Amino acid sequence: MNITPTQKLAWFYAVMFIVLGSLSYIPWINDENGVTLGIFSLQWYDNLLHYASGAWAAVAAWRSFKDSAFYFKLFGIIYGLDGVMGLLTGQGYLDGGIFINGITPLDWGFKFAANIPHILIGGIAVVIGFIFTRKFAQHG
Repeated sequence: MNITPTQKLAWFYAVMFIVLGSLSYIPWINDENGVTLGIFSLQWYDNLLHYASGAWAAVAAWRSFKDSAFYFKLFGIIYGLDGVMGLLTGQGYLDGGIFINGITPLDWGFKFAANIPHILIGGIAVVIGFIFTRKFAQHG
């Protein structure tokens, strides 16, 4: 089986999201209130979303180049826009925050720190899906 660079990146995303989903269960990086890395208040549904993102990446990587490319395109858009919405409104949509809490006035520094991971991870996925995969499309 010939695994493409795009599939390798999808495997990387799979592992990354399994790790991210597990962060709130590592005692030494959570404070007494359960806040991870001093910024993120991760709930069970946040962890479930991270695990589901990792599982989707793993299935895509295992199946094919085309599935991996599709994962990066769609996932990148969804995840990146969630970060942009969180930055602008204080709440994202993937965890339902914008629908439950509405626009939340938070400090810009906090909103940046809390949402830059989604913006970067989603943005990198978009670049992989729409640009990087073109280079390897003939191998798919």
